[in-house]
Amino acid sequence: MRIGITCDIQGHSAVSADASDDLEEEFDKPETVHAIAAVLRELGHEVEVLGDGPQMLRRVLDDPPEFVFNFAEGTGISRSREARVPAVLEMLGIPYSGSDPLTLAATLDKDCAKRLVQSAGVKTPRWEMADCPGAPGRIADWEKHAARIGFPLIVKPAYEGSSKGIRTKSLVESPAELGPLVSELWSNYRQPALVEEFIAGDEVTVGVVGNDPPRVLGMMRISPAEPTERFVYSLEVKRDWQRQVRYEAPPKLPVSCTARLEEAALACYRVLGCRDVSRVDFRLRDGEPYFLEVNPLPGLHPHNSDLVIMARGYGVSHSELVRMILQAACDRQHLSWSTT
Repeated sequence: MRIGITCDIQGHSAVSADASDDLEEEFDKPETVHAIAAVLRELGHEVEVLGDGPQMLRRVLDDPPEFVFNFAEGTGISRSREARVPAVLEMLGIPYSGSDPLTLAATLDKDCAKRLVQSAGVKTPRWEMADCPGAPGRIADWEKHAARIGFPLIVKPAYEGSSKGIRTKSLVESPAELGPLVSELWSNYRQPALVEEFIAGDEVTVGVVGNDPPRVLGMMRISPAEPTERFVYSLEVKRDWQRQVRYEAPPKLPVSCTARLEEAALACYRVLGCRDVSRVDFRLRDGEPYFLEVNPLPGLHPHNSDLVIMARGYGVSHSELVRMILQAACDRQHLSWSTT
């Protein structure tokens, strides 16, 4: 089978000198793309890296592949940017891996995702949206809403992933800190901020694969190397993960707690319409999972992506994980996933 890989690669887009230093944080390193391509070739497939944007459009129009392994994040700040590639592929009738345009748009919009998950009976931290800071009295409104939720709060961009815009200073302790941070996020990302209740508890991510039915691949607890009650899995921490965090997969949690996590993750996966693979993030309070967000395009770096580290803890190699995603996508579309 001729497989095209759609992706965004770090360093391949123009970024202005005064831009925030995390604008390409969601994009993949070249070694991630090479590793996925190598797995697909080992399975006997012909592989071409299609990229994203106009380059990808020209290639799929001129010489469409039989199948696309998609993990393109999309450039820019649009809350629908992750949906562009699947929308094009559907229009052209090209089968692909992963979730469809509606799911990718709904999950990137944190407010929308939280509303849908809440409708399925899954708990989520209380939240408010803080939009453009230019309107008179807006900061006073934010402070009023924040007081209703209660401090401390986490403040993050509403339409980003990979911890973009989530820094150590994103933990807000007082109303005086809120306005300047929301204004800074608006300046950097040109989108509303999500102002969210801080859940002081374990952070756990859950990997889900498959479709009919989906199943939990595993879960991983993410803890600070130095114990603290106010742990934030921020961008600074992720970039220095080998020194600053401890990953535990499988997590040493009570069976009742892991059962609730599994139930909540599958409920989120289904209500959001995820397909083939996703990673669902939670915080635990008194043994109860609180939904943070879901990533239907989880990182697949062969060594340091959360889903890959988690899978490794359950004896699943990077190549086996990629194979599982391909198999799930092909089975869903009644395609032959292996040439052997």
